[in-house]
Order: sequence, then C-alpha cells, then structure tokens
Amino acid sequence: MATGRAAKRPKLDPSSAQPPQRGEDDYVPGNIVEIELCNFMTYDHLTCRPGPRLNLVVGPNGSGKSSLVCAIALALAADPSILGRASNVGAFVKRGEESGHVKISLRGDTPDHKLCITRKIDTNNKSEWQLDGTNVPKKEVVDLIKKFNIQVNNLTQVHLQSISASVVYIPLSFYSACHDMLIQAYPFIVIRESVPDFCCFLVNSMQFLPQDRVCEFAKLTPIQLLEETEKAVGDPLLPVMHRQLIDRSKELKNLEVAVKQKEQTLNNLKALNGELEKDVERVRQRDKLLRKAELMKKKLPWLKYDMKKKEYMEAQEQEKTEKKIMEEAAKIWEDAKGPVEGLKKKKMSHTSNTKRINNQMAENMKRRQDVTDKELQLNEQLRGTLKNIEDLKLQERSRQQRILKAKEALAAAEREFDDLQPYEAPKDEMRQLSEEIVRLNCAINELKKKRTDMESQLVRERENLRRCSDRLKQMENKTNKLLQALRCSGAEKINEAYSWVQDNRHKFKAEVYGPVILEVNIQDKVHASYLEGHVANYIWKSFITQDASDRDLLVRQMKQFDIPVLNYMGDKGMRREPFNITLEMQQVGIYSRLDQIFEAPPAVKDVLISQSHLDHSYIGTDETHNRADDVAKLGISDFWTPDNHYRWSRSRYGGHLSAFVDGVNPSHLFMCDLDVIDTERLQYQKDKHIKDIEGIDEDLKKLLKEQRQLEDEAAKIRRKKEEITDTMMHEKKRQQEIRKHVDIKRRMLETIYQEEDMESSKRKFVDQAAKLNDQRFELVLKLKDLLNNAVALRRSCAQENMVSIELDTKIWEMEKDVKKLEKDAVEAAKKYEYCKRKTQEHKQQLSNAKQHAESIAIITEDLAEEFRKMPTTIEELDCAIQDTESEANSMLFLNQNVLLEYQQRQREMESISEKLEDDKGECQRCYSDIETTKGKWLPTLRTLVSKINNTFSRNFQEMAVAGEVSLDEHDLNFEQYGILIKVKFRQTGAISFNNPVPCITSRSYQLPLPGMDPINERKMFQQLVRAASQPNTPQCFLLTPKLLPDLEYSAACSILNIMNGPWIEKPAKAWSTGDCWRTVMSVSGH
Repeated sequence: MATGRAAKRPKLDPSSAQPPQRGEDDYVPGNIVEIELCNFMTYDHLTCRPGPRLNLVVGPNGSGKSSLVCAIALALAADPSILGRASNVGAFVKRGEESGHVKISLRGDTPDHKLCITRKIDTNNKSEWQLDGTNVPKKEVVDLIKKFNIQVNNLTQVHLQSISASVVYIPLSFYSACHDMLIQAYPFIVIRESVPDFCCFLVNSMQFLPQDRVCEFAKLTPIQLLEETEKAVGDPLLPVMHRQLIDRSKELKNLEVAVKQKEQTLNNLKALNGELEKDVERVRQRDKLLRKAELMKKKLPWLKYDMKKKEYMEAQEQEKTEKKIMEEAAKIWEDAKGPVEGLKKKKMSHTSNTKRINNQMAENMKRRQDVTDKELQLNEQLRGTLKNIEDLKLQERSRQQRILKAKEALAAAEREFDDLQPYEAPKDEMRQLSEEIVRLNCAINELKKKRTDMESQLVRERENLRRCSDRLKQMENKTNKLLQALRCSGAEKINEAYSWVQDNRHKFKAEVYGPVILEVNIQDKVHASYLEGHVANYIWKSFITQDASDRDLLVRQMKQFDIPVLNYMGDKGMRREPFNITLEMQQVGIYSRLDQIFEAPPAVKDVLISQSHLDHSYIGTDETHNRADDVAKLGISDFWTPDNHYRWSRSRYGGHLSAFVDGVNPSHLFMCDLDVIDTERLQYQKDKHIKDIEGIDEDLKKLLKEQRQLEDEAAKIRRKKEEITDTMMHEKKRQQEIRKHVDIKRRMLETIYQEEDMESSKRKFVDQAAKLNDQRFELVLKLKDLLNNAVALRRSCAQENMVSIELDTKIWEMEKDVKKLEKDAVEAAKKYEYCKRKTQEHKQQLSNAKQHAESIAIITEDLAEEFRKMPTTIEELDCAIQDTESEANSMLFLNQNVLLEYQQRQREMESISEKLEDDKGECQRCYSDIETTKGKWLPTLRTLVSKINNTFSRNFQEMAVAGEVSLDEHDLNFEQYGILIKVKFRQTGAISFNNPVPCITSRSYQLPLPGMDPINERKMFQQLVRAASQPNTPQCFLLTPKLLPDLEYSAACSILNIMNGPWIEKPAKAWSTGDCWRTVMSVSGH
C-alpha cells in the first residue's frame, strides 16, 4: 500500500480566497499576453498573442505544439529536466544555430503594464535573463514568478489562492464539476490533449507535465486519489487534518501496544518476586546478625579509649611527683653557688691589677725599645758621616787626575779636527746622471703607452675573433638557422627574445612554446612551402602560453622585442574537422590535409589549426590541378597543388562564389640555406683576425724586450748616482762627528772645574759627627731610668700572682661541691622530662584512640544504651563478635544477589506502574483528539465527495455512461481511507470498478474508457467550452492535433493554429491574411 504524502502548504482560511480580478482587457494579472520564440526547437521565429480565456492550440503531430509549451516553461525558470526532452537548455536551440531566445509577456496590474521576461540560450548551455530589456540575475525573475504563483517545477502540489498548483490530468466532465473551485486561485490553465481519450489541465499561472509522465497519474490507488483530491480542490485544511488523523491514529496504536506490553511485564515481575520472598527473609536475618556484629565492633575502640584514658591519668600523677623533686634540688644548687661567686669577684680584682702592671711593664719595654732604636740610628748616622769624610779625601785626589786627562783628550780632539781635509761634491757628474735617468724614463713611458695600445687592440681582435667563431657556429646550428631566418624576415630581436624565455622558464606556471617555427617538424620541402604560405608570418615568430598569468608576464617582456604572444586555452569549444579522404577526393588527386603533414606539440598544433584553419585546407597532385572545378563540387574550398593554391569564398551579400588562384612560393623559413658568401666572408674575417693577433703578439714581445733593456740601463745609472750620494753623506757625517767630539771634551773639562770645594764639605761632616755623639749620651741616660722602673713593676706583678693562686685553690674546692649539687638537679630534671614526655605520649594515644573511636561511631543516647547491653571488657567483646559472625556465616545461599534482584525488581515495578498510568492517560487524550479532528474532517470530506459525485454522474450521463464517486471509510484506520470510482457502460449490470486501461486520469481520479466516439468527443468539447466561458474562468490552453467540424464556440475561445515546416511559408502567409481554408489549400498546391 502506498504511503500518503504530507501536505506542504500553509494553513489558510478558505473564506479569504478571492478569485483574480479581470481588467477592462479581460486579462487577469499574470496571464500570458504574448509569446515570442527565436531559433527555438522547430521554430525560426514565432510570435503569438493568446486570448485571456480558452486558447485552442491546433496543429499536426510534430508541428511544434509541445515546443510552444516547453518555451513557456523555460521562460518561466523551469528546470529543463521536467520537460522530458533534455537535461540542459542547449538542446532546445534549433539545430544549426548557435543561440536562441524565448520571450514571455505577462499582464501586469493594469492593462498597459506588461512584464517582459526574456531567456537567451545557446548551445554551450548558458542562459541570460532579461526583465523588460534589462539584464538581471535569475533570482529576480524567480521572485517575479513567485509573485504570480508560478511554479513550473512543482508537479505534485495543488494549493488555493496564492499557493502554487500543479498539473492535473482530468476528464472534461470533471473540469466542469470542479470549475467553481479551480477558478478561485489559478490565473490560467493549459489543457493538453495528446490523444482524444483525455485532457491535461496545467493550472496556477503556469505548471507543466510532459506527456510521457501521464501514465504515472493512471497508477494512483484510491488512497492516493483521496490525498490528491484534498490537495487539488478541497479545503486547504483537509490534507492537514487528514495527516494529523493518520499520525494520531498511529500514535494511538503504538500507545495501546505499549500499555499491553507494560501490563504483561508488570505481572511477570510480580510473579518472580513472589518466588524469592523466603530467601529474602533469610538474607534479612543474616544482615541483622551482621549489623549486630558491626555494632559490637563499634564499641571495641571505645573500650580501648577508656583503657588509654586510665593510663594517661596515672602518667599525670607521676609527672607531678618528679616535678616537686626537681624543684627542691634546683633550690639547693642555687644556694651553694653564692660564696663561689664572691671569691671569683675578689680574684677578678687581683687579676685586673696584674693586667694593669703587665700593661705598664709592656709600655716600659716599648719605650726602652724606642730609645735603643734611636741610639742605633744615631750610631749608624755617625758611622756614615765618618765614611763620608774619608770619601771626600779620596775624591779630591781623583778630581785632580781627571782634570789632567780631560786636558789631554781635548788637545788630541782639536789636533784631529785641524788635520781633517775638506771634501768637494761632484755636482756636474750628478747633474749628467739625473738628465740621463729622465731621458730613459721618457723612453720607457713611450714604450709602455705603445704596449697598452697594442694590448687593447689585441683584446678587440680576440673579441672579434670570438664573435666570428660564434657566428659561424650559429649558422651551422638548426635552431640558430631558423632564428636567423626569422631575423631576416623582420624579427630583428628574435634571438634576444628566445634567450630571455630560455633563461626564465622557471618563472612560468605552465609550458611555454616558441617561437612556433622551432616547435614544428616538417620533412617534405613541398609541404613546407604549402604550410609556410598558408600560415601568417606573425604566427611563426610568436610564443604560445597555456596560462593567463604566463601570458601577462610574457607580453610585458616581449614588448621590448616586438614579438607577439598567443595564449592557448585548451581544446574546449574547438570543433576540428575529422580527417577523412573519401573515394571521390582520391579520384581527383586529394591525398592529405595541411594539419596532417607536420608534427608539433598538441598546444602548438591546436593554435595553428584554430588560427589558420589548417583542417579545411587539402593537398592534391597535378591531377587535382587539372580537375580543380570538380574539387570545388566536393565542398572543398581550399586546397594546394604542386604549383598553385586554390581558394573559393562565398559573398555575404550576393551569395555568389569567387575563386582565387595563387602560385606556390618556395619555403624561406623551414628550408633556408646559409649564404655561402656570408660564410666565406666570416671565415676570411676569422683568418684575418688570427693573423692580426699573431702580429700584435710579436710586436708586444719586441716592445717588452726593448722596455726591459731601457729599464736595466736606467737602473745602472741610478745605482752609480746612489754611490756618489753615499760618499757625500759619509764625508759630511765624519766632519760632524769630529766637531761634536771636540765639543764634548771641552764641556767635560768645564764640568770638572765647576765641582764643589772638598775642604768645606769636610768641615760640615765633622760638625755633624759631634752633634750625633751628644744625642747618643742623652739616650743612654733615659734608658737607665726606664730599667729602674721595670724592676719595680716586676716585683709588684709577682705579689699579685701569688694572691690569685691562693684564691683559685679555694674556688676549685667550692665549685667541686657545687657541681655535685648541679648533677643531682640535672638528674631530677631528666626524670621530670621523661615523665612529662610519657604523659604527652599517653595523651596523644588517648587522642588517637578517641579519633579512631569517633571515626567508627559517634556515641548517641541510643548507641550508649546499646553499648551498656554489651560486654564491658575487650576480651569478652571480641568473643561475642566472633560468635555473632560465626552464626551469620553459617547461613548459606545459592544466589548471593537475591536481595539485590528483589529490590531492583521492586524499583522496576514502581517505574513501570508510573509509566503505565502516563500511557493510559495519553491514550485517552489521543483518542479524544482523534474524535475532535475527525468530527471536523469527515463531514467536510463527505460533502466534497458528494458534490463531486453529483456533478461527475451528471456529466457522464450526457455521454450515456453511468459514473459514481464514493468515499471508502475504515473507522479509525485513516490510512485506508480512499475514493472509489465506479463506472457502468451498459444498461444491465451494476456499477463496478474498472481496470486502468485505457483511462481518463486525474490527480484525484483514474477512469477507464473503452474509446471516445465523435458524439462523446463533441459533448466533452461543449462541456469544456461551457466551463471556460464562465466569468471567472482562468486562461486555458487546449493542445490537440485536430478538432471536429461544426463545433460550438463562444467569444471566450481563441484558436492558435500551428503553421510550421519548410513548405508552410506561403500557406501561413495566406492564413495570416484571413483567407478561407480553400484559398490556403490552393496556395499550398492541393
């Protein structure tokens, strides 16, 4: 059974639905007032203006009726896939054309206001949108379409008033029955009659369904028919309430199942817990014994606490006794220390006197030492004075001797200075030597200048030789040959451009080719002439890039070299002619094509083909030359023969053909040969440069030899000049030294005469010695007094030391007794400290015991009462605990977790009971909601089905067929509700259901018909005209291949005749002028 689809539309108030208002022109806002097609499917150009009501689109099969509907759908932003013809818009462009467009004019709010939507399409599947002639994004067009409730992509929904609708395939009789409901919301309807047995209504501004999907509507079940009826013509709340009833009924079923399951689960749990009650009782008794043992264990630490408290009290009493003994011993010790302190103070007084006497003795000794040191110093000074007197006597004798020697040395120096001969410098010889050196330097400089010039000339000759050699090598290389050929053809800087590209290849993102002539490999000289003559000269020197950034970089650099750059974007969009030499071509001598005669990288080859159309130029033989006219008849407009190049072109204005014949020129680029004269000239220049270099080398060697000879001669002259100069300097220096020696001797003699008189110095030293002796005598007297004072101080110090020794003896004896008393006091203090420490330990143990007991249990009144019932000693309590635990452990169980399982089931039973009560309440609320919604939905649906049944039966009676539409009800099973259609074609027999072949199909109904005769077809058409002629009828389009003669029309009907095809031009013109059909047929030749 098919699952119903939920309604996807908002809840609206049906009372607010108002039919669209017609204007004076009889159009409703959103109606199509004009359709224009250009290069669309079968049409070159079409313009039609449909009427505001019923439009009969008549034309033979394949004439373009469906194309017209496809154009309307695409112009209103439909997805091409819903048309059933192609998945992209490029397929709708007329074959042989690159682009086309569809233009739809919708009626605006006023008769003069038109909204023109244009969609331009091309074979590349690109669309361009225009609104009133202005380019806009697709979103603006979609927003405008939504304003008029146009949803061409929606094939399933039918909404009222401002909500979208979809295609419905229904019998004409049903259209009449539902007319009043349809016209409330839909601006126009398209009726499509693919076969005479059914019609297609395209509703709400514009909706479309392809013919090949009609059968899908024929397969709808009664349940689906009910859903689609609710969406198409019913109250907008009907599908919403229907979906609510289905959901709530499912929810009610689920709740009932859940209630039954919970009740069953609750009963099972109660039975299981009943089986475990005896085991649970034994478990509880065992737990009671264990709790009693645990309670006894709680008292055990408190008993230990009481024992520790008793020990603590005893330690406190011992501590007080020891403290009293310690205080008595300390008092006796303090009393014994008093007399000892008195003797110590007396001893300190004698000790201070001894220190004072010692200090005086030290001071006396220091003064004696100072006097002794001064006497020694005076003695040393006296000895020095006496020694100075002796030295003066010796110095006087030495002075007389030195005066004699100085006089003799001065006389000898004066004699030597007088005997010195004067020296005259050779000035003339020095001047001649200087002039000779200047002359030689000038000659050497001249030679150096000549040598420099010749070396510069040698560098230039070697550079010229290198250039000639490189030039000859380049002329021998193929690449350089081609670059030279390009240079000769006008690309003067092609070598520099090629070098720059080779040096900077790392800067490019993709491969760069060029110049193009270097990338092309062609072996045949004749073919090379053809290819060179066919391709423009600028292409051969161009560089080819494959990336936009590479192109921009290369263009900036190639500007300075005047070299073009081409960018290859890949083979996208390229249409290359396939290579195929037919038998007819072979007969006229065609054997190849220009794009097949050379090899090149794919990018280079594609550029050459796209730029020069090589895939349209063929190659033939002399036979082709003789039969050139026959070649043109084969559709070949460009071909080459060994001597000529033939081209045909058609005039764009007159359409006539023009032929051009050009001679074939030999290749100057691919098959270029070097000029022998240039080669010989370069070889001659190379040989000449070699000879010149050798001659310059010989001349340089001669100049270097001559320069070295001159430099040696100049060096000899300089050495001779330096020897003369050294002799002059030596003589001058010798005279100066002798003169200086005489001056020194004279000053030395003067210095000796100026020395001090020895006799006066001697008298000074004698006076100084007498004064020193007097000072020594005074110091000896002072030393005597100090020695007497030192003896008296020594005697006093000895007396004080004797008194101190006596006092020390007494103090030692008394301190011996004090130390004994001190030892007794210390022993008492140690005992007291030991007792104190033991008391603290007992206190700490008491505190720990209390903390441990409190951590086990805090004593309350109830707990104290329980403790009083238990043994009062630790041993008795331990025995009671062991007995209780043994009794508890004697109880054995097969399932140790029985109590846990029992309690867990109890909790689970309580939880399930609560949920069961909640589910029962929810069931009651759900049932109440279903009854409330059903009370609103079912009467409305019955009324709608009854109304449809009355009109449906009445319309079928006009065709002598009995029909009935009824509602199939299933109480609370709302998923099974549906619409049953019954038809009877004979007078006898009951109305029955029919098989779905053939059928009239609708969104809500499927109706089988055995076939439609002209009478019934005429009746159906009358029903359609009558329904379409009512005041609020939307714009309708009936697409049919034929119409019966003498049908009844009304003013609301407009006929759009499809006159399309290659032989229809003249009849179409006659038809458009209003002539009768006989005239049209005579024009067409029938």
